[in-house]
Amino acid sequence: MDFTDDQIKRYSRHIILPEVGGKGQAKIAKAKVFMIGAGGLGCPVGYYLAAAGVGTIAIVDDDVVELSNLQRQIAHSTKTLGMPKVESAKATFETLNPDVNVIPLKLRISKDNILDLIKDYDIVVDGSDNFPTRYLVNDACVLTGKPLVSGAILRFEGQVTTIIPGKGHCYRCLFEEMPPPGLVPSCQEAGVLGVLPGIIGGLQAMEVIKLIIGKGEPLSGKLLIYDALKTTFRTVKVPKNPDCPVCGMNPTITELADYDAQYCSI
Repeated sequence: MDFTDDQIKRYSRHIILPEVGGKGQAKIAKAKVFMIGAGGLGCPVGYYLAAAGVGTIAIVDDDVVELSNLQRQIAHSTKTLGMPKVESAKATFETLNPDVNVIPLKLRISKDNILDLIKDYDIVVDGSDNFPTRYLVNDACVLTGKPLVSGAILRFEGQVTTIIPGKGHCYRCLFEEMPPPGLVPSCQEAGVLGVLPGIIGGLQAMEVIKLIIGKGEPLSGKLLIYDALKTTFRTVKVPKNPDCPVCGMNPTITELADYDAQYCSI
């Protein structure tokens, strides 16, 4: 891939890295990433992927920008209140880097559309705020062999894991059964420190870039846990469950269940 003079200048700090170089930057430019959610996690993920020069970024979210979002959802602003989050994020990311093609999808994912939505993308990033969406995205990625970078936040704690189908664990290896409704509070109910999604979203973006350029050790088989109050990172090994219903030796889930995938904005 031939870069223009402006592109060489824009990505110069990448290109001088031996682990990235011109070949790695070309891989980034050709990459296609599908993002679930344009909220607290999706905003920093999209910001850094756009800044890095990821060629195509699709964002699915059916919510609109509200005043309560602005404490953490940094792709939006007071001027975009009431605007669909995907449109607000597209304008922000493409203003940052016109090299990037952002595809806004204002809709709710379901078992009927997710396979078609992700089929042309290299990597999926989940920044959703509810378990039905997380299980649906996990199952879709495992069934189609798509790498998935999953993040979650609540109050002062965040988690990141990378799921590479066929090589390590999946979300169901961590949590085989979905928690009953109401057992785990949402961010709306329990709160979330505004800076936290920036840290977790930045880690998700890092995982995506590593997968694209094929360098480093992704969080496959591992769960990274961050405690903001203690300023600690803890990595927990997550073995692949041979009895996992979706990625185990004898999977019982061979097609998508009818989950009620909800809003995707933390």
